[in-house]
Amino acid sequence: MQRERMQQVLLVFTRYPESGRVKTRLLPALGPSGAAALHQAMTTQLLQGARLWQAAAGEKAAIVVCFDGGDVDRMAACFGPELQYQPQCDGNLGARMQQAIHTAFAAGGASVVVVGSDCPALGPGEIAGAFDVLEQQEVVLGPTTDGGYYLIGMRQPLPELFPEQMPWGTDTVFTETVACLEAAGLGRGWACLPRRKDVDLPEDLPEWERQRRDPATDRPPRLSVVIPVLDEDRELDATLTALREATPPEAAVEVIVVDGGSQDATRDIARQHGVLLLQSPPGRARQMNRGAAVAQGECLLFLHGDTHVPTAYLASIERSAAAPGFGAGAFQLQLRGSKPGLRWIAAAANLRSRLLQRPYGDQGLFMKRSDFMALGGYRELPVMEDLDLVARLRCEGSRIMLADQAVQSSGRRWETHGLWRTTWAHQKMLLAWRLGLDPDKIRKLRH
Repeated sequence: MQRERMQQVLLVFTRYPESGRVKTRLLPALGPSGAAALHQAMTTQLLQGARLWQAAAGEKAAIVVCFDGGDVDRMAACFGPELQYQPQCDGNLGARMQQAIHTAFAAGGASVVVVGSDCPALGPGEIAGAFDVLEQQEVVLGPTTDGGYYLIGMRQPLPELFPEQMPWGTDTVFTETVACLEAAGLGRGWACLPRRKDVDLPEDLPEWERQRRDPATDRPPRLSVVIPVLDEDRELDATLTALREATPPEAAVEVIVVDGGSQDATRDIARQHGVLLLQSPPGRARQMNRGAAVAQGECLLFLHGDTHVPTAYLASIERSAAAPGFGAGAFQLQLRGSKPGLRWIAAAANLRSRLLQRPYGDQGLFMKRSDFMALGGYRELPVMEDLDLVARLRCEGSRIMLADQAVQSSGRRWETHGLWRTTWAHQKMLLAWRLGLDPDKIRKLRH
């Protein structure tokens, strides 16, 4: 009974998702930013499941995120300020786990389970099952298919399970740990969970695709909306409000805001709306690629931070995607603003999109996630990344659809810099892009 009143402590071992320093064995397949985004997505999915476990277990359950790299503030910005964060100590993996387990028991834990963030099949049911096992056994292990383990739990500190000579990162870790159990006299005092697959290598990525789920519904979203932002606190609240009001409550839609280093209240607004907030180096293409790497939806919608979706945007996307030869789509364009000439600019954009199949990013580009990944995503260009993506799709014979509804995008560029000056700058950039000029030089033509 005393044990039932004390805490079950879940220690989540992970790293701050810094580009180039996480999931390094996946760098050839995903690149630095893609590997970091995948690591963040996997940790986020695990923590979502952990929260559900904690909610079901009640006050006796605690989650501690044991992290390496970054600091508490940056971890909280990535994964939520309500969690408890604890830096990992120095030493090898065994020393770090041993110290974290010791700290958890010293703080009053009755049973402690340690999990990593590399096993996408690990959800709230598996976590609860591990703690259930510890009601009867001294130790629980969750083996991986590559010879390691994704979970270890115990009812008391057992430093003998983390010897200094343990060959961490090899395919003998599980068998070596079992040998340690035998040597400690616990040959009959431990239990084994089902074997699971980690995602460490490029060939493991299909496992992530199979297991990526919304823990609350156990199904993948129909659509992921990726919104790259930088200092958008004047526009983002209205954009996210319009998106929420246009999305039916039963629709499986996730919203991902990717911030490029805002110095205003942009991130606070995203958190207030309860969307997934990611950090990224600045650059719209880079930010959208990072959001797409995390996205779980079957279809992606790339939406600018100042663009409002129409009321029935989901149905409009579905109708476009059902058309023969569909490769990507975009909405018709309306521009918000007081200048009457904005209507003609929007009409010209819609005519170009319909006749030439060449929409711009502020029209809300959408396409199937599998096609986006097969294409290699956006090329990380400083400008014209949207036209480049569309051009590559058309080279493959795909059809670029214009949806039957219109988004409303801000006309602030034209109102700030003038209708003719801004339009002329856009035409110069388009001509320079067609002539193959360097993108950095094209960017200087913007105004």
